[in-house]
Amino acid sequence: MKKIRVLFVCMGNICRSPTAHGVFEKAVADAGLSDHILVDSAGTHAYHIGEQPDARSQDTARQRGVDLSTQRARRVDRDDFSRFDYVLAMDEDNYQILYQQCPAEYRQRLQLFMEYATDRPESEVPDPYYGGAGGFERVFDMVEEASAGLLNTIQKDS
Repeated sequence: MKKIRVLFVCMGNICRSPTAHGVFEKAVADAGLSDHILVDSAGTHAYHIGEQPDARSQDTARQRGVDLSTQRARRVDRDDFSRFDYVLAMDEDNYQILYQQCPAEYRQRLQLFMEYATDRPESEVPDPYYGGAGGFERVFDMVEEASAGLLNTIQKDS
């Protein structure tokens, strides 16, 4: 299996993309594929560079056996489009920002992350930042399902 690189992207890289990063990284480890699949996350905006994920994201993840504490927010840079095989946006707004920044030869790598959650009707992971704890739980559920689909796809294609 060749090395596969996956990047999850939301706006500030403190809620949705770090959750996806942590959940997918754990799924990869549980499948024994950590040597083959590299996982990272970033934001389209520079609001929180260097910060840990939102405490509510960390709490939700910790309660479900996922540690986000070592992650630090960063902004997507131009090299990410060539370095990562999958650049997965959490929503349409961030997808459009990525699309505008992405060199044409790498645009096939851009997708909405929820395309991998085949049993869910949602096409976007909603931003839980301004809501209550229930929003973070919902995001975690959505991310778990999409992560399972993504891992299955990568395993089939490799």
